[in-house]
Amino acid sequence: MSKRMKFYLALREYTILTLATIVLVVGVYVFKFPNNFSFGGVTGIAIILGRVGGLSPATYNLIINMALLVVGFIFLGKEFGIKTVYISILNSVLLKLLEIWFPMDGPLTDEPVLELIFAIILPSLGAGIMFNLGASGGGTDIVAMIVKKYSKFNIGTALFLVDFFITVAACFVFDVKTGLFSFTGLMAKSLVIDGVIENINLCKYFTIVCDNPEPICDYIINSLGRSATVYTAEGAYAHNEKKVILTVMKRFQAVELRNFVRKTEPGAFIMITNSSEIIGKGFRGFN
Repeated sequence: MSKRMKFYLALREYTILTLATIVLVVGVYVFKFPNNFSFGGVTGIAIILGRVGGLSPATYNLIINMALLVVGFIFLGKEFGIKTVYISILNSVLLKLLEIWFPMDGPLTDEPVLELIFAIILPSLGAGIMFNLGASGGGTDIVAMIVKKYSKFNIGTALFLVDFFITVAACFVFDVKTGLFSFTGLMAKSLVIDGVIENINLCKYFTIVCDNPEPICDYIINSLGRSATVYTAEGAYAHNEKKVILTVMKRFQAVELRNFVRKTEPGAFIMITNSSEIIGKGFRGFN
């Protein structure tokens, strides 16, 4: 791969990461901070410290993230990803800048349930995009990376327990209503992140049984820029020889292929399956 292509791919990746971080920060600052929704992570700790301490949540978030970055460099060294560093700094700086440029004295609306939805969806959307690109938002993820390196402890369980105790603390620092909202956010957060990642990577897996595969394969290769595998099979009922085409498409390509097959080979049998994990050239795992 040429240096120019590598630069283009890196620029594209960091542009996406920047946009994902902005989405996350907006969700945290506009909906999470004003309502004291403390469902885990550094932002959850910052919200609680903002109530009991003398600084704002954005300031505590900046302090904790910078401290964790230093700890990460000490314990992880070269293993400490540049993406994590970039996102942690950008996240902390943007939150602090928003606090200066757009100060908020209270919630945006008087509908806490509506604000909870956005406090869950926006940060989860940003985090899902980051995870899909092999990055993380820093914060408690840095602690998880250190634990992973130096122990065999179940990281997922450890992070959940940390988030759980932060949420419990919200019940005592604020009130039961805020605590229950935070518990709802804690339970929904991972589900939304998983859903975002799955939908980003969702592809359509085609199994096409037909008599003449040539026009279909030609369309797949020359018009859609994909490839396919063709093999010979035998029908169980009439024992006629059939050709089976196996191929994988992005969602927007799947509609085009389905319509082409129905028009070109109306007698073809088409099976379309959702798949969120395709690894290979042109998909995940290869450039």
